[in-house]
Amino acid sequence: MTEPEDADLMGCGLAPMNGGYEGLRSGQVAEAAGVNPQTLRYYERRGLLTEPERTLGGHRLYPADTVTVVRAIKTAQGLGFTLDEIADLLAAARPGHGNAGLRDRAREKLVEVEQRITDLQTIRSTLHEAIGTGCDDLLACARQPSCPLPFI
Repeated sequence: MTEPEDADLMGCGLAPMNGGYEGLRSGQVAEAAGVNPQTLRYYERRGLLTEPERTLGGHRLYPADTVTVVRAIKTAQGLGFTLDEIADLLAAARPGHGNAGLRDRAREKLVEVEQRITDLQTIRSTLHEAIGTGCDDLLACARQPSCPLPFI
């Protein structure tokens, strides 16, 4: 293994298996990526990770770049992308798919985030009004013309 990421994994105390097998076991990938091993299996079931090779004893052996993929998935989740959206991004990034589309999808996600921020600011303002007017009982407040809560 000669890629730069492999050196990073070695520096973390993680190394490929010996005995003729190449790859990282679930625990090694999970530790390096900051997730638990069940997360890897879940991502496999969801199609986010390809099913890894196995040893004769049945242990999963992941390629070293799996750590990067898992980290990218977690980062995308942190930016608000759903697992379905992440699956699309990963599929688009595979060779032969041309443009991976991250920039366009990030723009779309930004519009969604900005709308959520606007909605949250409205909720915040309404809650401040409810506190300021002394609303203590939802039903009693609903009967008052001065109630700031937007009853539908």
